[in-house]
Amino acid sequence: SGSGSGSGSGSGHAQLRGAQVTSLSLQQRQDKVVALLGQEGRRLGSATLASLAMRLADDPFTKVKTLIQKLIERLLAESTSEATKKGFCDTELGKAEQDRDFRLADSKKLDQETRAFEIKLQELDEEIDLLTSSLETIRDDLKTATELRATEKDENIKAIKQAKEGVEAVTEALNILKVFYKQSAKAKVLLQASPVDEDTTGAGFSGAYKGKQQASGGIIGMLETIASDFDRTARTTEASEKKAHEEFINFDQISKTDISGKDTKKTLDEEDVKTTKNSITQTMGDLKTAQDLLDAALERFEDLKPTCIDTAMSFEDRVAKREEEMEALKKALCILDTEGVEADCQGQGQG
Repeated sequence: SGSGSGSGSGSGHAQLRGAQVTSLSLQQRQDKVVALLGQEGRRLGSATLASLAMRLADDPFTKVKTLIQKLIERLLAESTSEATKKGFCDTELGKAEQDRDFRLADSKKLDQETRAFEIKLQELDEEIDLLTSSLETIRDDLKTATELRATEKDENIKAIKQAKEGVEAVTEALNILKVFYKQSAKAKVLLQASPVDEDTTGAGFSGAYKGKQQASGGIIGMLETIASDFDRTARTTEASEKKAHEEFINFDQISKTDISGKDTKKTLDEEDVKTTKNSITQTMGDLKTAQDLLDAALERFEDLKPTCIDTAMSFEDRVAKREEEMEALKKALCILDTEGVEADCQGQGQG
């Protein structure tokens, strides 16, 4: 029956194709299909074709064509499904990569901001320490200078007072002595009647007493020198006091200006420390949120990898392989097309 039908079918097939001289039996056709699919399965590394070839070798001829057609339909469905999957993967991977990159950049930016605030806080703390130490030194120096100036002023005032009192005292003594010596020089001898006139004619009684006129010059000169020394001491001490006072006023003003400036800077730094600490707290909170979002983005990316990235073949290679598998199956259908009904087989031989 198989042989007779093969002969009849072969004759009809030859008429339909117009180029076939010999005909193949159904078994020969089936064997040729099995060989073709086995060969293509090995060439393409296609388990699908290899598995079908093994199955067709044992199935009846009438079932073989149906199995091939079903496999073609399955491959077409897979192609459509994979195209949809590729669209999904391209979209989702693009979104995941964009989200990952954005979250990573945001995390890096916030981390840099946090580090910058921490460096600033350290610098502020160091500056506040320096200002505190400097203010302590300036205040101590000003206190010491103020105390020394007060002591020096008291000593100068006392020295000036004593010198001026010395000048007054010596001047008064000079005036008394000058009057005394002047009056003594003009004194006249008082003549008196006396029973002992003969006794007043001796040495020491030869005229009026005029004081020690020769010694007076030395005494007055010495007192004038003393008065001059007192006056010079008063004047030099006053000049020294005036200079010391001016220098202290200048030092006091400079010190107080320095203290005021450093106090203001320290206050501003302390306020900046509070602001910086708040900024660190804020950015660290933002950084924690950004890192959580980055972790979520990375997790989403990892979830997509098995489906969209970690595959044995690229999408393009899978499409090319599927097309070659379908081409091999269509050739098999042509071999099995005993009635010439397959449109794709027109003008083709039976191989």
